[in-house]
This record gives sequence, C-alpha cells and structure tokens, in this order.
Amino acid sequence: MHLYYTPGTISIVVAITLEEAGLDYTTTKVNFAEAEQTKAPYLAKNPKGRVPTLEVQGQLLTETGALLEYIAASAPQAGLVPADPLAAAQMRGVMYYLASTMHINHAHKMRGSRWADLQSSFDDMTAKVPQTMAASARYIEDHALQGPFVMGDTLSLADPYLFVVCNWLKGDGVDPSDYPRISRFMAAMETRASVKAVRANGMLP
Repeated sequence: MHLYYTPGTISIVVAITLEEAGLDYTTTKVNFAEAEQTKAPYLAKNPKGRVPTLEVQGQLLTETGALLEYIAASAPQAGLVPADPLAAAQMRGVMYYLASTMHINHAHKMRGSRWADLQSSFDDMTAKVPQTMAASARYIEDHALQGPFVMGDTLSLADPYLFVVCNWLKGDGVDPSDYPRISRFMAAMETRASVKAVRANGMLP
C-alpha cells in the first residue's frame, strides 16, 4: 500500500490506522504549499485534488472513511470495527459526523473558496470557525466518547479520525482543556505506538 498524504490534514488518520492495523505501507508527501495537489501528476491519481489517496495493487482509493474501512477489512485481526452491528453503526455515526460536520467547520477557515467568492464571505466564515468548532467539541464531549475511546475501552476506526480532528481545535481558537473527556482521549491516543510512529515520521506537527 502506498499513501499520499499531507502533514496536518485528515490524511494522517489513514497513516495512524495503517499503523494500528500492522500493515506495511510506503508514503509520498503531497506539498500543499507548492499546490502539488492541483497539478497533473497528482490529479492523475486523485482528480479531486485532495488527500488522502491510497494506492493498492495498482488501484487508487480516495475518501478517508472508505480507506479506513478497507484497512479494517484487510486486517480483521486488529479489531478496528466492532463485531456487533449496532456498535459498528454507532462507531460509523461518529466518523460520519466528523466528516460531514466537524471537518467542514474547520475547512471554513482556509478553504472558503469552496463555498463563496467574496473576501468578505471568507472573512465571515473564518470568524465563525471558533464558534462552530467549539459546538462540535461540545457534541463530542457530551455524546461521542463512551470511555477512554469512542467505543469505550477498545480502539476503533473512529479514534484515529477523532484524534486528528481534535488536533485542529487549538489552531481553530478552541481550548481543548475546556473538554475533560476530549483531553483524556487525546492523552490516551498520544501513548499509542501508532501515533508515536506517525509523529516520528513528521506527519503530525
């Protein structure tokens, strides 16, 4: 497996999950500062011009959730998806919330051109980010953590996802210490060998 990633982006979720699954992989850094994601070589791999992209046996996979599901199915022994269908649906509910709401809240700070054209609109979106990210953090704090991890005592696909998104809180004007459960969760994730490996590789700031 070969992962195309950019430090600090949602693509790091895939690297952490690959580490948790114990799967071998290689990486290529996509340099957003030089707009590599908008140039022909990368667009040939992911026409959306975004990360992550995972290359598997000549096939190109995109969308974070889909990549995580593929990794879990490729390493069932890692137990990254609960065996109980109800618990699995609860886990996916958190993942879909992160993808459809919290990630979008964050993106309004620097990706306003996806939704508007005027600088005044960009400024308004940026100003709103601390409020919307705080609201999302409150939802996670009150409803998404069943224990040390999303599903209680056992790590699942939702946890690397939540870890990376919560790493954005401080930069988005939200104090993580205001959310004790999130703070404990983040501390627990920092002890994982997967997170240590990805940080050592320079993928996490």
